[in-house]
Amino acid sequence: MIKADERQLLHKYLLLELAVKSLQVDYCKLEQFKMKTVFLPMMDSLLKDLRQEYFNLKRELAQKRIRVVGWQPVDEYFSDVQVATAGNDVVLRYANQALKTQVEKLLISHISNKQQVLE
Repeated sequence: MIKADERQLLHKYLLLELAVKSLQVDYCKLEQFKMKTVFLPMMDSLLKDLRQEYFNLKRELAQKRIRVVGWQPVDEYFSDVQVATAGNDVVLRYANQALKTQVEKLLISHISNKQQVLE
């Protein structure tokens, strides 16, 4: 059984995982830009911050004996995430479009927070 606070941590962990994977795919495309010297350092910094947060959450979940076993697409609209806990395994169903939107919001939030720090 996953408590509400643990589920929130797990959800943020999943969003960070998806954000890092998406940015890694996009990173290859950035290398083809004419202005890559402008965009690559920003992307490197963003990826570094997200990875750090991702690994911190992974460590925190591991201390609570919670880990993601795998993702399983159900259909084009939904995916199941299998989670192992100390008591038993849990399958959580997510809407793919909702995850995409939340990952976009997470990235926008990280970028705008970083800009505020620089100002």
